[in-house]
Formats: sequence, structure tokens, C-alpha cells
Amino acid sequence: MELIIQPGPAESARIVADAIVALLKRKPDAVLGLATGSSPLAVYDELVRRHEQGEVSFARARAFLLDEYVGLPADHPQRYRNVIETELVGRVDFADGAVQGPDGLAQDIPAACAAYEEAIAAAGGVDLQILGIGTDGHIAFNEPGSSLASRTRIKTLTRQTRVDNARFFDDQIDKVPTHCLTQGLATIQAARHLVLVATGRHKAEAIHQMVEGPVSAMWPASVLQHHPHVSVLVDPAAAARLQLADYYRETYETKPAWQGL
Repeated sequence: MELIIQPGPAESARIVADAIVALLKRKPDAVLGLATGSSPLAVYDELVRRHEQGEVSFARARAFLLDEYVGLPADHPQRYRNVIETELVGRVDFADGAVQGPDGLAQDIPAACAAYEEAIAAAGGVDLQILGIGTDGHIAFNEPGSSLASRTRIKTLTRQTRVDNARFFDDQIDKVPTHCLTQGLATIQAARHLVLVATGRHKAEAIHQMVEGPVSAMWPASVLQHHPHVSVLVDPAAAARLQLADYYRETYETKPAWQGL
């Protein structure tokens, strides 16, 4: 796991965008994993900027979303398929149908989850997965206690996650759905490169547990310690609890230029 401490979101966004642009140049039909939430917004803005400048095209790429609320109407602004359309997909040149998400309106939830797993596999798997992290250490909607071997399934959201997400629902927790469909931890682990972005002091404990704590279902993101290619980009506030912060800084500063993200 590579830990990169940057001054702020703009610097992290530049580094992540560099990696995605490089991936799409060597593999134009790459499969991306897209996250919603506040953490990747700067990355998406940077990708849009580079697309507008002619630096990158998504025309042959495909993408899969991490998760989706259960039961939100198809036109609801906080349905993640609509959120990612606003934040990225509708601002670049993805082909129609190239971006898929779990079906939170499916009548047969288990069948929809199995179909989503099959679609990811049929696309050849995810080349680069963007991730955020919750204050309780969840990634996607894999809440504390999630099986480290889990696959796409329905999950009940914790009250803390619903409180954290209430800001997207007029600060009214009762409007936040209680259930979601989410890629499982094993599904996420199958991606070839995982890139996690986190900012703010409120993420510091989760980052510490993920990077330096034991691998535990109580801190689901800690499973990333078992992945061979993980890049974690944080600001100083999110890095505040890291015991080896100075070592991580030195490692990144002395990294060979050819190595990339």
C-alpha cells in the first residue's frame, strides 16, 4: 500500500488524474470503477478539464459504480446513477450504456446483484477503482462487520452513515434510505489498481486503522492491506493519526520518477 500525503484535494486530484489518463492512453477500452461522495469530486473535475483540453477520451472506456441506494425513484437527484451523470459521465464522452450501476429498483435483489457481478466479470474486471472511505472505515457501503469475502449484495446502512449522508438529503436523516446495493469487499479487491482519496480530520481515525491497524471486519477498509496495488492519497488532516507519516512522506519523495502511481 502506497501512502501519499498531499497539501489538499487539488494536488491529489492531479496525481489520480495523471494515472487515469495514462491508463486510458495505453488501454483506451479500460474499465474504471467510479465512486460517488465528496472525496472524488476534485478528481472528476480534473478529468473533465483534461477532456475539454483534448488530453483524454473516455469514448471506448467502460465504468461500473460501487453502490446504489435501494428504492430511490429513477429520477431522484441523489440516486447514484444520476449523481455520477452530473459529476462526470455527462461532462465527458462515455458512450451510451458504457457506465453501469447496481439496480436499486430491481424486484429480485439477489438476481440483480448476481447479474452485476457477472457484468463486471464479462467486461474483464475493473482496471482502476476509485474509492472514498467513511468515518467508520466503510468502503462502498460495506459497513463495519461486513464479510471480507463479500460480493455485491444488499446492506443495511448504519445510523452513522445515514447521518453523514443526510447533508445530501436536506439534512433530514429520515429521507436517507435505510438500504443499498453495494459491491462487496472481495469484489472491490478484484480490481487491478485501487485508488483511495480522503481529506479532513474526521477521516483520520479511519485512515489510521486502514493503513496501520489490524485487518478486521470492524474496519472494512483494512482489507486493502491484502491488495497488491493500492494508492492512498490523503491531506495532512486525514493523515493526522498515522504513526509512520514521516516515513510515508520520505518514501514518496524518493520514489523513482518512472514508477508512477
